[in-house]
Amino acid sequence: MRRRPCDPPGHDGRRPLWDDDPTAMAELSSDPGEPTRRPQPGRRNALSMLAPVERHTVQQRVYLELRRSLIEGQFAAGEVMRIQDVASRLGTSTMPVREALGRLVSEQALEPLPNRSIRVPLLTRERLDDLAAARRLIEGEAVRLAVRRLTADDIAKLRRITRGYDELTAGEEDHGHRAIYNHAFHFGIYRAAGSKVLLPIIESLWLQTGPFIRASASLYDGADGLSATHHHWRIIAALEERDGEAAAAALGEDVERAFELLRDRLAHDEAETPT
Repeated sequence: MRRRPCDPPGHDGRRPLWDDDPTAMAELSSDPGEPTRRPQPGRRNALSMLAPVERHTVQQRVYLELRRSLIEGQFAAGEVMRIQDVASRLGTSTMPVREALGRLVSEQALEPLPNRSIRVPLLTRERLDDLAAARRLIEGEAVRLAVRRLTADDIAKLRRITRGYDELTAGEEDHGHRAIYNHAFHFGIYRAAGSKVLLPIIESLWLQTGPFIRASASLYDGADGLSATHHHWRIIAALEERDGEAAAAALGEDVERAFELLRDRLAHDEAETPT
């Protein structure tokens, strides 16, 4: 399938099956900026208060593509991005890429290197613990708020996404596609919370966590006897019962399970490293 300009590396041009669904990645956060109203002197009708519609700049589109790819876990922890390489892949000049990467550095999703390259932050125990605690706290509250707002149709969509995740897990080892389903499930709930304050905070946490979740998915082996979507089904059951505390508890266990896999790997690597 033909790749479009600004498709990230490894993207085959296909969009998720729920592209027209409110949980789709395309709705994540476009951040177009606030338009400026310019009323014209002598004209006091309603049209004078309309703001001009502006298309996304190339820089904004590059930023959104990179942001989406980071949240979906398409980039691995420690992966180095060179401005020229990213620009070549996205079919743009280096200027919008440099600006987009700088913006992501300011959001702590990326970090600069001395050689002017940009890197996805490395896994460290301190960073894992900090992000895990923040996610349990903030996302747990969003789940509590969403409990009374989710409709039967909303919950049915969560069920369809989770069944799709199960089918994907059984059929292939594509961790990138799993991350897309995982994101769609969680943000289908968080958007329903209706909080304009919590949602951008959660998006920022996922922006920083995406590469770690990819690493966690690659470590999952089912040794604990639970399916990859075990906690998702528990969350759905609690939402159907309108039990906010049970839903938040299941969400916390879902988050902690992913991070615990990474802590175990770090402990193993530390034990294997010669002193």
